Amino acid sequence: MATMEQCMTALEGILGDLAAKPAAQGLDRSLSCRLTDLGQLVRGRLARGSVRELRAEPDGQSPEKADIRFTMSSDDLVALTEGRLSFGPAWASGRVKLEAGLRDMLRLRTLL
Repeated sequence: MATMEQCMTALEGILGDLAAKPAAQGLDRSLSCRLTDLGQLVRGRLARGSVRELRAEPDGQSPEKADIRFTMSSDDLVALTEGRLSFGPAWASGRVKLEAGLRDMLRLRTLL
């Protein structure tokens, strides 16, 4: 199991890479990543070409849903950022879950 510090570093890296892509320009969306094995929810905002305001809180504490929601284990998050796990196969197998509105899903498809 990865530590929360490793997960925050991994999220900053993977989400920062997504935010920097030209297809993400103009996006202003709230996002969250539920880390199932740590019982934590990391919230942030994807805006103006970067990820902002990343913060962790205990899972289940806030009823507010983010526009873009990821769910995965801490180890899978770290493996995604280190290149040991590809998003497509991880999503197809259910190891990584992604929830978003249709418009966001279509836009994310070009980013992921």
